[in-house]
Amino acid sequence: MQELRWKLILVAALGAVFAFLALTQPMNLGLDLRGGIYLELNVDVDEAVTATVQDDLEGIGRQLADEGITAPETAYMGNSAVMTASNDSDAVRLTELLGEFYPNTYSARRSGNEVSVEMQALAEDAERDGAINQALQIIRNRVDQYGVAEPVIQRLGLGGTQILVQLPGVENPERIKSLLRNTALLELKLVQAGPLATRQAILDSRGGELPPGTEILQMDPAEGTGFYLVDSVPLITGRDLKTAGLGQDDIGLPAVSFTLSTEGSRKFSDATGANVGRQMAIVLDDRVRTAPTIEERISTPQAIIRGQYSVQEAQDLGLVLRSGALPASIEYLSERFVGPSLGQESIDQGVLAAVLGLAIVAAFMVLYYKGAGINALVALGLNMIIVIGVMNALGAALTLPGIAGMILLVGMAVDANVLIFERIREELDLGKTVRSSVDAGFNKAFSAIIDANVTTLVAAIFLFQFGTGPVKGFAVTLSIGIMASMFTAIFVSRALFDLWILRRSQTLSI
Repeated sequence: MQELRWKLILVAALGAVFAFLALTQPMNLGLDLRGGIYLELNVDVDEAVTATVQDDLEGIGRQLADEGITAPETAYMGNSAVMTASNDSDAVRLTELLGEFYPNTYSARRSGNEVSVEMQALAEDAERDGAINQALQIIRNRVDQYGVAEPVIQRLGLGGTQILVQLPGVENPERIKSLLRNTALLELKLVQAGPLATRQAILDSRGGELPPGTEILQMDPAEGTGFYLVDSVPLITGRDLKTAGLGQDDIGLPAVSFTLSTEGSRKFSDATGANVGRQMAIVLDDRVRTAPTIEERISTPQAIIRGQYSVQEAQDLGLVLRSGALPASIEYLSERFVGPSLGQESIDQGVLAAVLGLAIVAAFMVLYYKGAGINALVALGLNMIIVIGVMNALGAALTLPGIAGMILLVGMAVDANVLIFERIREELDLGKTVRSSVDAGFNKAFSAIIDANVTTLVAAIFLFQFGTGPVKGFAVTLSIGIMASMFTAIFVSRALFDLWILRRSQTLSI
């Protein structure tokens, strides 16, 4: 009697807690129910490898310059490059530096004053994998700052270069696509010449050849026309930013305000102090936004990027600058926009299917098992309350496959009760008492229930581990439901039978 009382108190307490979680919090809906955008992106990892090779070898060139050696001319070819030094002895020193700084990254072969450099296979694989992981993190940061609830952002396949992005509730797909696609590489570079009307005009002004350590950049079409000759090595980059966001220029128009880190502010102060009177190009994604003249040393860490921005454009640019630059450009392989009306239609159809399924199961159980069928329905109702309550507590999103999983759980929960009831019937047919029949029914059905549910749980875990968004939603719902089903079928149903026996020990309607 005392044991039964505690069982009933526990069932009532758990029921109250999960009912509170289920009824007082709105359930998070997945992309297929709430509406939103589905994107498959591909990261250009070859571009990331090339950029790393260029950064590393430019660093070697600067080291040579610090030693008083003329920086070599370098021709880049994907994961390799050919560096031409001024003479054989400079090429020897160049080879030595490559071995000192990057012993496990590059292979170098010298022939006279030329050094052929190639990234090693393991280092290249690590660089490609790192580019994907960095892109994942930056995209996740941008989505989080944009404010999307329950996003799905994950890598597709093992070792693949594709990223899946699912953003429920997004009603402006073009804006979010722009946020994700924007590389947002900010650089501040000294101007050597410009603006001039064409690239050729830049070259003509320098005797027809591009001076070493420089590059030609076009002005952003939104800001004007023309080309600039700028230093290849920036004074500071987006890595030196501390914050960025919406600001105002001198006449109150929207602009992008940013604050430099302590180290970035120091470098900026030194660079502007040494180059008073020269132009400095503010470069974003290899396009010159503006090129103001440095009038004095700039020691303050705050600065702005002027432009013909709307408030939303300035906010978005500040967002992507805060979250960091993508390691490489991305392209959209596929996209799909699910409207809220389609999501609501899916919800309505899913609810209708669930109600019909429950009604048919309830009618069968009561007609076939009579009083024991009511026991099963109580356990089933608690089962569904536990599933919804746990999903709300975990913040898991309900998807259309998740609704299918809940409907499947109805059958699985009833199946466990059917196993128990049939065992009890067999014992009653043998002439045993009600109490001994109930004890034997639960004991004999226990192993079959555990085996069936555990094997299904293992399958659900694999679905969650290797599936994509919708499959994961199905797996989450199924996993929670399986554990709830075992609890309600074995513990709750048994407590209700014990209560029945306590009040009517000689009869059992089954």
